[in-house]
Amino acid sequence: MTKLSMLESTNRLIDKALKYSDVSPDVAHRIKVPNATYSINFGVRLRNKIHTFTGWRCVHSEHMEPVKGGIRYDLDANLEEVEALAALMTYKNAIIEVPYGGSKGGLKIDPSQWTENELEKITRRFAQELIKRDMIDPARNVPAPDMGTGSREMAWIADEYRIMSPADINAKACVTGKPVGKGGIAGRVEATGRGVQFIIKEFFRNPDDLKKLKLKGTLKNKKIGIQGFGNVGYHAAKFLQEDDEAKITAIIEFNGGLINPKGINVEKAKLFFSEHGTFKNCPEGKFQEKTDDMLIAEYDILIPAAKENVIDQKNAKKIKSKLIVEAANGPISFEADEILNKQGVIIIPDIIANAGGVAVSYFEWVRNLRHIRFGRLEKRRNFTQLQSMIDAVESMTGKSMPKAYKDKFNNGVEEIDLIRSGLDDMMREAYQKVRAAMIESKIPDLRTAAYKAAIDKIAISYETIGL
Repeated sequence: MTKLSMLESTNRLIDKALKYSDVSPDVAHRIKVPNATYSINFGVRLRNKIHTFTGWRCVHSEHMEPVKGGIRYDLDANLEEVEALAALMTYKNAIIEVPYGGSKGGLKIDPSQWTENELEKITRRFAQELIKRDMIDPARNVPAPDMGTGSREMAWIADEYRIMSPADINAKACVTGKPVGKGGIAGRVEATGRGVQFIIKEFFRNPDDLKKLKLKGTLKNKKIGIQGFGNVGYHAAKFLQEDDEAKITAIIEFNGGLINPKGINVEKAKLFFSEHGTFKNCPEGKFQEKTDDMLIAEYDILIPAAKENVIDQKNAKKIKSKLIVEAANGPISFEADEILNKQGVIIIPDIIANAGGVAVSYFEWVRNLRHIRFGRLEKRRNFTQLQSMIDAVESMTGKSMPKAYKDKFNNGVEEIDLIRSGLDDMMREAYQKVRAAMIESKIPDLRTAAYKAAIDKIAISYETIGL
């Protein structure tokens, strides 16, 4: 069997969802096909010679503007992958109802082979090429971090945009995922992992869904396997362990994995891996060099949080996990998805499971456009109201309120609290919307229901702009 590319898999999933939708074939075709993809070759003088780099930026859909999607730095980056990821952004943005179309960017590079100064020069040159083509702009196209990039790269891009557009008072909104001190927002780094936690918690709030997997109760002591221990995998594991008392029994990385049936201390494992670059000799569990068997071990929840197609037709039949939550983009191939559905595995798909990043990116973008942090105007007013309530309670009861409660009231609501609250609400709403579509249209799985809900939402947007 010929292995489908990520773009082919995405289009197959759309075709599957269209069977449950009333969207016309011509509108469906318009939704599937990217609006534009730019291939860019540019040179940078480094190490006494000119190096040529190749990058892409795909605008998949402009049914709403700006378009939104990350930029990844990866040697395996290619045009077709960028177009597939841009499509996923279109559907993801529609599902969580942020006012964006979908876009994605990629630069064919191994960041580890270049110094920080060299990476800055490369990033700024890439940004210049994109800015000249209106592929970075607060009102048209807003990138964010992705694989191989982070807040550092976003700060360089934002600064380059400011230099090239000095009169734009909204310049900081040209990218999201910036450092907090450079116009970023608290909670953005943790956002995708936190969103994964919130979507799993919402799944566990639905008894009927738990019954399908013969699971009971809360997340406490549920066995979880994490594949990929980067930013997303680490934060998802951290929050599920610390907040929900889940048991992280396996962490799988590209160069070996860590196993501990009693549960791995996520923070200690992260510190060890950051220092040594491997789990070998890590005291938090047993090191396993070959990880193929770890992926197919039995977990209550498996969270693939690395690259695409880690679960394919070769290993799908061996998967023993009851629930798979796609923290990465496209970690399950189309063929594997078909196999897992037949096996009764429930999959919370990437277009809702890892939407936390774009949700908090939206908050950052809005904050940059408002030029004022969330909660700034109402914090002291809320404090005064709460203090009045405390005084009233103490006056009526003749007793003093315990100091711990007073301190909690007096500290008030910080911006990070508002960000997490908004993210939780968006993830809950997205899951319930997809679940409702699955039930109402008698769709057999959450992924198809998610795509159906996204397609219907985008089709309505096209109608409003006269298509």
